[in-house]
Amino acid sequence: MKLLSFTILLTLILISTNSFSQKIITTIAVPSTKDTISHWTKKNQLGFDISEIAFLNWNAGGTSSISGLFKGKFTRVYTEDKYNWKNELIIRYGLNKQDGIEVRKTEDAFQFNSAFGFRNDTVTNWYHTAKFNFNTQFTNGYSYPNTEIAVSKPFAPAYIFLGIGAEYANKEKNKLLYISPFTLKTTLVLDQRLADLGAFGVKKASYDVNGNLIVMGERSRKELGFLVTSYYKKEIAKNITIENRLSLYSDYINKFGNIDVDYDLLLELVVNAHVKTNIGAHIIYDDDIKAKENIEGKQVTVGPKLQLKQVLGVGLVYAF
Repeated sequence: MKLLSFTILLTLILISTNSFSQKIITTIAVPSTKDTISHWTKKNQLGFDISEIAFLNWNAGGTSSISGLFKGKFTRVYTEDKYNWKNELIIRYGLNKQDGIEVRKTEDAFQFNSAFGFRNDTVTNWYHTAKFNFNTQFTNGYSYPNTEIAVSKPFAPAYIFLGIGAEYANKEKNKLLYISPFTLKTTLVLDQRLADLGAFGVKKASYDVNGNLIVMGERSRKELGFLVTSYYKKEIAKNITIENRLSLYSDYINKFGNIDVDYDLLLELVVNAHVKTNIGAHIIYDDDIKAKENIEGKQVTVGPKLQLKQVLGVGLVYAF
């Protein structure tokens, strides 16, 4: 509730200062099309968000900046009486430039999801389901202002989830609950320097008393655990839609009961057919991801911390 109150207050501040700031969001959406012969439904969405704020002789001070975010979402769904196969590709990449500061990455995601479900009859909403998920990023990540040593890279990490379980899905597919007692999680760290450091939970390198390398760090880690995911989307008021995505995972062998959390909340407010406001929050907690801090000019690895990303978008939408 405090986070939502803060977000609403921030929205009012942005609207009240529109005399010197601009934020434009443009989305190109291709409506769903279904092949009645093959039972395939296709949907493509492309979007580009741009935000800009400029100051000239502004007495209160401030830093001019410009940000851009490219995003895409592509879905292919096969639906028959007893079968359902959904494939989803999500890509996001954003950059920000401020006066006196180098270009910095604000968003970087490549995600592919696939779920195949089978039900015994056409009455039940429960499916026997197998799920596959792959996550990585496009470019190196840094703990700013340090831009010399990357803290992450493409395929370092990359996450693969593969499991079987049961999924509840209503007819509209806006309420989903997936429970898997057997999910294999593979963490890839294909950069050897990061693997030697034991980044993202892989086994780090071994050294002798003189600092000589004995055994290189492992570049992958496998876990078998319990996975629960849920999806919920509803119009809570006229022209106001809320969308929730939640993922909970716990490894059976390593610290069972220690839960990895990935929660994504999006609130969409529709002004009219061409103007929308998006307010979102993304929360992640993973015990294997250690935070980085700059202490006395040095980058130091500390313990795991709650990760929070908050998004506010106000602008134009174009759909066809």
